[in-house]
Amino acid sequence: MDHFLYRDGTLYAEDVPVAEIAAAVGTPFYVYSTATLIRHFTLFDEALDFADHLVCFAMKSASNQAIIKVLANAGAGMDVVSGGEYLRAKAAGVPGDKIVFSGVGKTADEMRMTLEGGIRQFNVESEPEMVVLDQVAQSLGVVAPITVRVNPDVDAKTHAKIATGKSENKFGIPISRAREVYAMAAKMPGLKVIGIDVHIGSQLTDLAPFEAAYRKVAELTEQLRADGHEIKRLDLGGGLGIPYARSNEAPPLPTDYGALIQRTVGHLGCEIEIEPGRLISGNAGLMVSKVIYVKSGEDRDFLILDSAMNDLIRPAMYEAWHDIVPVIEPAPGAAPAKYDIVGPVCESGDTFAKGREMPAVGPDDLVAFRSAGAYGAVMSSEYNSRPLIPEVLVDGDQFAVIRARPTYEEMIARDTVPVWLD
Repeated sequence: MDHFLYRDGTLYAEDVPVAEIAAAVGTPFYVYSTATLIRHFTLFDEALDFADHLVCFAMKSASNQAIIKVLANAGAGMDVVSGGEYLRAKAAGVPGDKIVFSGVGKTADEMRMTLEGGIRQFNVESEPEMVVLDQVAQSLGVVAPITVRVNPDVDAKTHAKIATGKSENKFGIPISRAREVYAMAAKMPGLKVIGIDVHIGSQLTDLAPFEAAYRKVAELTEQLRADGHEIKRLDLGGGLGIPYARSNEAPPLPTDYGALIQRTVGHLGCEIEIEPGRLISGNAGLMVSKVIYVKSGEDRDFLILDSAMNDLIRPAMYEAWHDIVPVIEPAPGAAPAKYDIVGPVCESGDTFAKGREMPAVGPDDLVAFRSAGAYGAVMSSEYNSRPLIPEVLVDGDQFAVIRARPTYEEMIARDTVPVWLD
């Protein structure tokens, strides 16, 4: 569910007409719904009521400080994968004891920064990382709380670029070696083992891979406890998918996911952490664009927009589907048109959809990309020297720009020309 609905013939973001935002900030832009963000977080939070738990928002999906603050105010922790994300979370007022540090390539500088600033735990990905973290913690005279990320070799049956739980993926330690690695960690004075971490991928629409992974984690928990380790926290990752195409069958609900967690690991008495990103932020955002031209080709019509692959790269990178709808509601029974929907970047890959049937639109009309709140703005770039587009947050009948569009002058001024070229 989201809060982007037609009302009186036009698309609204909560109680604000999308066209009103477009008139104020220009196109293209991202817009997020506060009510949707809070509702989706709350569904996860309530689904874990059976145990002590913390829902940590995966900031890699949407890292604007305003979004972070909305979720933190609702009670969320944060899952970060870089020093920059950690500093964003802190800047938004998230305390260190509600921040989990994941990621396969943590540097010594990032470890030092987070140990000095406060951290809930490190989800350690490898033995070399464990050695460096131990050294950094000892140099600061502190003990770093850790879980070890285990790779359960479970096929999440998702896109190859976002699968993380198979033996061929770069993430985690093979679960077959976990007892050996935990024994190694227990001997390091700068580390304190507190739990287990697992994450098998993103955009999962079936609970079966989660069940297979979590049953392996439950078995490992019993083994590690028998070995003398204190396993009091299970970080079960994220990855629950969303329905990008509204005609598709809906993925499982957070309530179903919570029931699965209770069924597979609830008997262990552990605190539960999960790290949802997409399901919280995905349907909470739109990207809004304007039609520049409708161009007739040899065998197709092209809908050329003012947004491009640098603004929303998911279709080019993942062959991803986004529903694309006109901001002005089509008349009942209006005949659809078929378009290849493209942007102005000088690559054939700058294509959002091919042969897409949708209501007919013309130059200067506004269209909205649904389910664009996750992995949209965070993955954008200035390719072709196109300025980053604004982000807007709506709360009821009010809206505010939460990231402004830079001017061309501001964008160009970031370059520095060496003196010998003058």
